[in-house]
Formats: sequence, structure tokens, C-alpha cells
Amino acid sequence: MAGSLCQVANDTRENRFREQVLSELEVLYRVARRLTRSSVEAEDLVQDSLLRAYRAFDSFDGRYPRAWLLTILRNTHYNRLRKKQPDLLDDEVAQRLPAPGADGRQDATSDQALHDHLDPLVRDALRALSPKHRAVIALVDLDELTYQEAADVLGVPAGTVMSRLHRARKKVRVHLERSGFSEGRR
Repeated sequence: MAGSLCQVANDTRENRFREQVLSELEVLYRVARRLTRSSVEAEDLVQDSLLRAYRAFDSFDGRYPRAWLLTILRNTHYNRLRKKQPDLLDDEVAQRLPAPGADGRQDATSDQALHDHLDPLVRDALRALSPKHRAVIALVDLDELTYQEAADVLGVPAGTVMSRLHRARKKVRVHLERSGFSEGRR
């Protein structure tokens, strides 16, 4: 009898984990891909993060699973970086977020697709941004994360994300205006 109760509890826990986590896999992978700039490393990072999430699932309150998972992803990524180079800057995540096509690889990733579909002037405007401003544009405008989710990934307050995003969008707009870009251009 006690064994069957434990099995029911485990089944319920696994079902709750699947319900709350599976719908977030695509977002986790996109963010991991931006952080690592490698499909293979992104898959490994997501897998490690999911394992950590599963181990800690009993302490999760069930609210905001995306933010919880992104925090685990970020911390897992930081831990991996610290093992490689313990003296990395805290803003390493923002510095590693690439401008589209900046890593020189020609693969079928979303970065390459983004690179192919953006107007060259827009790409130039994004490349002209500092890494921390490019990071918030990538996470909020391209990956469609909320301010809080982007804040969790970057390890900064949501207000910082909002102010960086405001400045980044303004810099992009000014760059485009100076370059003669018009809204009707495709």
C-alpha cells in the first residue's frame, strides 16, 4: 500500500513537471542558443538546466515557471563559464549575445534566419549597440521574453531591462534615421 502511494506521488510530480516545463522548452533553447552561440552547447545547457529543475521541483511554488526555468538556465550557464574562466565579468551573458551572423558560422539556426531577413541597415544598427543593449533587444524584441524573464536571464532588475531597452531602441532609431532608413522600406 505504501509503495503504491509513493508511486502515485511520483507520477503526480512528474506530470506537474511535464505540464509546467515542456511548454517552455522552445524559449529555453532559444535563450540558451543566444548565450552559447552553439546549437550543441545550447542543447547541453538546456538538458543540464532541466535536470537541475527536476531535482529542485519540490521546492518550486508553481508560479511563473518560465522565470524559474530561465533563472536556472542562467545560473547553470554562469556556473559553466566560471568553471572555464573563474574571473569572467558578471555581464558576460550580455557580451556573449551575438549580433546576427557575428560569429561567422553559416548554419541553419535562427540567428542565420534572422540575419537573412533583416534589412542591412537594421543589422548595422543592431551591431552598433553595446553588448548589454543588444542583449535586451535580442531577448525582448527578438525572443519575445517579458521584461522580468529577460531580467532573470541577465541577472539584473526588470527596471534595468526596461531602461536598457528604451535606450537601445532609441539608439537604433537614431542610427536608422541618420542612415536614411524609412518605415516603408523592405
